[in-house]
Amino acid sequence: MAIDVLSRAPRSHAPGPDGLWRNWSGSVTCRPTAFVEPSDADDVARHVGQAVADGRGVRVVGGGHSFTPLVATDGVLLGLDRLAFVDEPVPLAVPEGRATHTVRVGAGLRLHDLNLALTRLGLAMGNLGDIDHQSVAGAISTGTHGTGGVAAGLSTQVRGVELVLADGTRVTASQTERPELFESARLGLGTLGVLTAVTLAVEPAYVLEAVEEPWPLDRVLDGLEDLLAANEHVEFYWFPHTRRALTKRNNRRPVSDTPLGRVRGLVDDELLSNGLFEVVNRVGRLAPRAIPRLNAVSARALGARRFTAPSHEVYVSPRRVRFRESEWAVPHEVLLPVLAEIDAWIESSGETVSFPMEVRFAAPDDVWLSTAHGRRTAYVAVHQFWRTDPTRLFAAVQRIMVAHGGRPHWGKEHAAGIEHLRSVYPRLGDFLDVRAGVDPDGVFLNAHVRQVLGL
Repeated sequence: MAIDVLSRAPRSHAPGPDGLWRNWSGSVTCRPTAFVEPSDADDVARHVGQAVADGRGVRVVGGGHSFTPLVATDGVLLGLDRLAFVDEPVPLAVPEGRATHTVRVGAGLRLHDLNLALTRLGLAMGNLGDIDHQSVAGAISTGTHGTGGVAAGLSTQVRGVELVLADGTRVTASQTERPELFESARLGLGTLGVLTAVTLAVEPAYVLEAVEEPWPLDRVLDGLEDLLAANEHVEFYWFPHTRRALTKRNNRRPVSDTPLGRVRGLVDDELLSNGLFEVVNRVGRLAPRAIPRLNAVSARALGARRFTAPSHEVYVSPRRVRFRESEWAVPHEVLLPVLAEIDAWIESSGETVSFPMEVRFAAPDDVWLSTAHGRRTAYVAVHQFWRTDPTRLFAAVQRIMVAHGGRPHWGKEHAAGIEHLRSVYPRLGDFLDVRAGVDPDGVFLNAHVRQVLGL
């Protein structure tokens, strides 16, 4: 039995009156021949069949938060917002770590609405990223990972998928049913078919204590291993042109702990992280030479705070200042030299960077196209204000990352080639074989995917 979901998340970015579709950051546009929003899996199959009959490709859009052109198409753009349901949870016969239930959800359900529905059921996701506007399908298909050190990405929480394939058939896959399709589709870039439903492993609701403190960057780097050993979730934001960072540590606490006062949360999150930061970036764009001084002010603007709140409220942060982003996953042991090389390039190149650099962590996993596949991982994300050209910065960071065996986040800007990707993804060949088997004519490909996967 499906549970009613009251959506408060914004709908997918449908094309505008002029027929042009834009992603959240404004960096990707396309003009699809048609935009459709199926009502259920049978309707998805009907639209896919019609597109194939018309000789058109199909791409799927959720929240439009990917920075790469994964959605871009001149064929049929298919929105999943109407596939947004939550079924009654099913207890696991044997708990899987902290997971006690599975729940089947519509692939178009936004993470924001999923979190609210799980809260009503006394359940929660084991880990989340810091944005909750994505659809479930979009988040798992692009490798959304959050941070942890001991926690892994969202795709590792998937226990089953339901898809419509290029020939219009509806199939299910899990670790025991069509396991190779399951391994491919739980992080598949939307290239195997249209996800219509996903079964997730979830756990009893919990709260997190968040501790946020500005530290000297050298203190963070010198004590990084101790930080990771002592905390469940660790990340830090380093302000380029300074030696200061904002550290964030999240740990589980009893559900009865007192939440953060609303006024303090509003001041910190809305004013300093969004309203004031928008002004800082606009000033920096007009006067790039002022950015180092502005970063020094920004680095000192956020004070220390400690609070507890339901897990999803701590994982997720408001992000209303638009930006463009490139993120790479590197072996944990090379993080420090990677950061040193990026810092040296920024300072020697004359490039000014107004957004803080974000550093996060993940445990190894076994998902074929996961950026943390088979290795302890550190993530480094660089950003620029959406009105600032990031080309030079992103290219320099990519050169450094490739030299250190980096894997690009699939949903964030990069220009990695197939030869490099084959060298860092040991199961990429298996993924390509499965993909070709279910979509031999490339119905679910576009120019970007063809370039990235060498097709």
